[in-house]
Amino acid sequence: MNIRIIAVGKIKEKYLQEAIKEYSKRLSRYCNLEIIEVEDEKAPENLSIKEEELIKAKEAERIKSKIQPNSYIISLVIEGKNLSSEEFSEKVQKLMVDGINDITYVIGGSLGLSEEVINQSDFKLSFSKMTFPHQLMRIILLEQIYRGFRIMRGEPYHR
Repeated sequence: MNIRIIAVGKIKEKYLQEAIKEYSKRLSRYCNLEIIEVEDEKAPENLSIKEEELIKAKEAERIKSKIQPNSYIISLVIEGKNLSSEEFSEKVQKLMVDGINDITYVIGGSLGLSEEVINQSDFKLSFSKMTFPHQLMRIILLEQIYRGFRIMRGEPYHR
């Protein structure tokens, strides 16, 4: 299974980089993981809706340039489907059974994802109705992917 995470922005904080490195190492037993960072646009305070859409459109072009053909696209959006860890694991397992061996998760920047990227997605996933920093969301996603593989294989995991 190939897992790709396309994320807007760089992780600057060392403690977040260490967490990403740890989950990447753990996941190496279960899949080929690739994390692709695309440059974020500077987003000053008090942007108009039009300015926000323009920024998201620029980030969308960078995201789309990294999406592989035939990859199953899962966008992380607040309005997406909420799944338990077990349901998330079942979703990935079903994709594998259906012959899908390449999944791309997309995490937007501070303004979120453009409608264009969201509409291109095969599945829209929400972790919560709350808003999380996109840097932290990367770690949460990696942890849930790891947990999902553990569940799939019947290995112990923390409930």
